[in-house]
Amino acid sequence: MIAKIIEFSARSKFAVLLVMALALIWGYWALKNTPLDALPDLSDTQVIIYTEWVGRSPDLVEDQVTYPITSTLLAAPKVQAVRGFSFLGSSFIYVIFEEGTDIYWARSRILEYLQAVKNKIPSDVNPILGPDATSLGWGFSYAIVDETGGHDLSELRSIQDYIIKLAVESVPGVSQAASIGGFVKQYQITVDPNRLVAYGIPLTKVMEAVKKSNRDVEGRVLELSGVEYMIRGRGYVKGLQDLESIAVGATPGGTPIYLKDVARIQLGPEIRRGLAELDGRGEVAGGIVVVRSGENVLNVIERVKEKISRDIAPTLPKGVKIVTTYDRSDLIMRSIATLKDEIIKLIVAVSIVCLVFLFHLPSALVVIVTLPIAILMAFISMYYLGVTSNVMSLSGIAIAIGAMVDAAIIMVENAHKKLEEWEHQGQPGSRTDVIIEAAKEVGPSLFFSLLVITVGFLPVFTLQAQAGRLFKPLAYTKTFAMLFSSFLAVTLTPVLMTLFIRGKIRPEEKNPISVLLHRIYEPVAHLAIRFRKTVIIVAIIIMALTVYPFMKLGSEFMPPLYEGTLFYMPVTLPGAAVSEVGKLLQMQDEILKKIPEVAQVFGKAGRAETATDPAPLEMFETVINLKPEDQWRKNMTVEKLKDEMNEALTIPGVANSFTMPIKARIDMLATGIRTPVGIKILGPNLEEIEKIGLALEHHLKDLPGTRSVYAERVTTGYFLDVAIKREDAARYGLTVDDVGEVIQAAIGGMNLTATVEGRARYPVNVRYPRNLRNDVEQLKRVLVPVMLANWSAPNPATAGGMAASQSIIQIPLGEVADFTIVKGPTAIKSEEGLLTAYVFVDFSGRDIGGYVEEAKKKATTLKIPDGYRLTWSGEYEHLIKTHERLKLVIPLTVFVIFVLIYLNTRSTVKTMIVLLAVPFSLVGSFWFLYLLNYNMSIAVWVGIIALAGLDAETGVVMLLYLDLAYEKWKKEGKMKILADLKESVMFGAVKRIRPKIMTVGVILAGLMPIMFSHGTGADVMKRIAAPMIGGVITSTILELVIYPAIYVIWRGRHLERN
Repeated sequence: MIAKIIEFSARSKFAVLLVMALALIWGYWALKNTPLDALPDLSDTQVIIYTEWVGRSPDLVEDQVTYPITSTLLAAPKVQAVRGFSFLGSSFIYVIFEEGTDIYWARSRILEYLQAVKNKIPSDVNPILGPDATSLGWGFSYAIVDETGGHDLSELRSIQDYIIKLAVESVPGVSQAASIGGFVKQYQITVDPNRLVAYGIPLTKVMEAVKKSNRDVEGRVLELSGVEYMIRGRGYVKGLQDLESIAVGATPGGTPIYLKDVARIQLGPEIRRGLAELDGRGEVAGGIVVVRSGENVLNVIERVKEKISRDIAPTLPKGVKIVTTYDRSDLIMRSIATLKDEIIKLIVAVSIVCLVFLFHLPSALVVIVTLPIAILMAFISMYYLGVTSNVMSLSGIAIAIGAMVDAAIIMVENAHKKLEEWEHQGQPGSRTDVIIEAAKEVGPSLFFSLLVITVGFLPVFTLQAQAGRLFKPLAYTKTFAMLFSSFLAVTLTPVLMTLFIRGKIRPEEKNPISVLLHRIYEPVAHLAIRFRKTVIIVAIIIMALTVYPFMKLGSEFMPPLYEGTLFYMPVTLPGAAVSEVGKLLQMQDEILKKIPEVAQVFGKAGRAETATDPAPLEMFETVINLKPEDQWRKNMTVEKLKDEMNEALTIPGVANSFTMPIKARIDMLATGIRTPVGIKILGPNLEEIEKIGLALEHHLKDLPGTRSVYAERVTTGYFLDVAIKREDAARYGLTVDDVGEVIQAAIGGMNLTATVEGRARYPVNVRYPRNLRNDVEQLKRVLVPVMLANWSAPNPATAGGMAASQSIIQIPLGEVADFTIVKGPTAIKSEEGLLTAYVFVDFSGRDIGGYVEEAKKKATTLKIPDGYRLTWSGEYEHLIKTHERLKLVIPLTVFVIFVLIYLNTRSTVKTMIVLLAVPFSLVGSFWFLYLLNYNMSIAVWVGIIALAGLDAETGVVMLLYLDLAYEKWKKEGKMKILADLKESVMFGAVKRIRPKIMTVGVILAGLMPIMFSHGTGADVMKRIAAPMIGGVITSTILELVIYPAIYVIWRGRHLERN
């Protein structure tokens, strides 16, 4: 059938060329319209539930909000993990769904389950869903600076909240523009308790008056002289003066008592749980653009930048400007540029190999023209499958380039050989017929060999989770590139052969490359056929010796993908005040900025105003933008740079950790761990969990290669517990809620209402002065109002010695409450419904698999109490899942290849001979990886899977020529004794060495330049290409030596019996 397709195509030139022209146009259109990205989206489907419960302690948030919601959601369909984070005043719950779950389906399921939780959580709590973004959503961030000093941090934050944020969120594809840093402006009413006592006004009355004095009302409509007037009662607070004029009571003489008589009213900052800093020069306000799930990140970022430059920047106040602090589009463009350059280099290298071997430019054009057409056709499938052009998808095309032209090369070479014979015979028949016959002779086998490479890669599609999301785009593009090249081999290649193979063809004997190859290979083949059994034994010994490098290879999930930006994530002890955190952040940024390779440093401590950022105040995330590598010091590498930064940032109480922005976000979502290795301790009691964590930290810190080990200090926050004495409160007719309201408002400060000032909204807060809140003794004197109607005891003298009014007395808080300082958790994490804490491990100079195995042995010496368990997580978690999957994938690959080869050869023996190429190739793969000091990562395994297909192809080509020679001898009646067989094998092996070496040559030409590539994505490509290069070289050498020997043994037995 394949032979018929070849003949039909060769004789229907116009139809084939027309179809190809249409395919070219379609492919070019797809190329231009395929979205660009740096990496495939590796994140799981996630839904975030964010709940604010202002001022509540983490344990209260955990018990009343986080735990009821997480325990309910564990039963939701397709849920893979539920992680809870409880902080001061806020709860974050991350629900991770199974692979392939639609995000909007997941969000609707969560909303259903939240309905069932309503009666389990406090009535004033409202859980909301976070933005519909993935963990890769943080695509762009910026700082707002005023170098003239004309605007303070509160004004910069207002510009962000009410001008920039709203404009950016209107850009299509933006899910949220989260504010960070600066101060939210707040109207602060600082009440003087002594004046309240003097006027006999309780704090609750002041609060009520403020709430009632900030309201606009409607009066429907009024008709006057036939015209309709809408009635408005205007009562919104417009500024400080309006607040000062609020009446909170009256004297017995009827004189009004204003708010300014009992309180000081001023503008100040709202309490904050996050801040931002730029280049060590001081705090700034800023924003983080969260890209919507499923959007083209590059397009969204470009639209945001255009919006800022065209619409936002010109409208900003004088001196205020927006500084980009992270821009993923740079990484995207760099990644694509690296791969584009590589693909061009590979096409050039392959073309050169074709020219050198064929010594005929028109013939080489057959190969050179086929390659870009196959690549463009691959883009058609990419576009319609929704695969973006990224590091991985383009790597699939890059590693396929060599194999894509194999069929064309061998068909052209075979046509050259047939044309030589045709000329020797006096040119009987037409030249076109000779070319078509030559294509038909080798075409079917080549089509099958390319199909083997294509189908042999299909098991990569069975990879799951992060490994699947990472490598499926590569598998798609490589599979389709090979599939289209197989299709072109039997359609376009025969047409181009009839058009281009013209003029004088240089005989193979006169090609210097062929002459050299014959001279080298002929004596080797003679020896191999003569000492057949010895050659096979030596080959077995060589394969056995390969166990040594394999055992020495380390393991890792993925090689590092250099993003061009570093992410510094130190951990400090919990409980630090926001002022101290700000000083530490500025000091770190200042140190980093002094390093010559650093272009910009943008530090963030605590959380941005988004549900996608569950960061406590002590968690720092600093984006370090580096200069282009040509501006670095000589011999400086990323690892050396990290080590230098680590040394410079040796600060007591700070554990350093370096990663990269995308990687950190993915790891934190997928596992909750932001370092390469982490240990999760799960159990019922936080104090016991902390003890286990500290013991692990002590055990692992001396492990070779360890950069830092940090166990979370779970119970190191400080709490001032005000325990209400119920019996004492009851004597005054007070409930727990009465006393609690005073604690909440007077000490903590309570936001009562918000002013409406144009588009801006600012909170109004009431609390006692700082000097009455700065120590425990002062807090005991906070006054609690008691209504005399509820209490018949005589009026005591109040704190301050002034007589109380007849209707209200005020008693010190110390009368009805005990004050104790205790330690407790500042943040509580939970997973699987159990409390948990993490141990973060950062290491360098070692493979992840070897490091964890040694760490596990050390950890087993610890006694873990009953009811507690350790889970090894981080990147290691993906490594284990992938290893389990590879146990299925590798045998499946071998089976698929076996079936395909058998369908082509119809012989079990031939199939087994071809498959011998696989163990032959592993010799070179493992030794080459060992010499390069590469670890066995998922990228390396993908290279090995791709290599298995290439091995089968080279094996098929080797066997094809031995078979053709054998059949020729048999047809001519020369196959009678063993010597005849040896002669035919020598002809099939030595005389046809050129196409065999050409096949291998183009494969290597398509892979070798990758090993010298440099730039974003190069590390991943090198790991895929390395085993393929080593394997192709050794399998070729062993096939050239061993195949003739095995073939003679196999066919010779048949002859000897006759």
